[in-house]
Amino acid sequence: MTSTYTTRFGSLNDYDKGRVEPIADDVRNYAFSNCFEIAGTSKPYEKVVFGQNMEYVLEAIRAEGDSPWYTCAHDEFALCMDGEVEIHLVKLDSAQAVSNPDKEGAILVEGDPRGAKMGWMKLGRGHQGMLPAGSAYQFRSKQPAVIILQTCKGDLSVERWSSICQTA
Repeated sequence: MTSTYTTRFGSLNDYDKGRVEPIADDVRNYAFSNCFEIAGTSKPYEKVVFGQNMEYVLEAIRAEGDSPWYTCAHDEFALCMDGEVEIHLVKLDSAQAVSNPDKEGAILVEGDPRGAKMGWMKLGRGHQGMLPAGSAYQFRSKQPAVIILQTCKGDLSVERWSSICQTA
């Protein structure tokens, strides 16, 4: 017996909410919202955690307009799920670099970033970009877009488990 599957790609304006099939476990252990639903109800550049494995998280981000400048002591990865996003990069000078190399998650850069411009990337749906440790980055999007950020949980990570986890 062969099954036929149809792959459907979601977007900010057209997605199906995830759901749970009954299993012999407590469904409250699983989050079944998706990045489009989360981004659709988030403020621009709010970093909402929707997946976690120890200190590592996936954050859903609504990209709209220009973000603040961020930096991080570790590499991060941005995956564009919908729309188009530019990511501008600056190699920070030592005065603005993260002072604690063990600090996890992104932090805001104070003022404009100072250092050598590294260039920029234009990400479309399905494109991924690396945000190198010690660099400053800014997202720019003319139209609402969705980014998934793979990072470590930090001070800017927003947790809304009660609103994204299935409760029954």
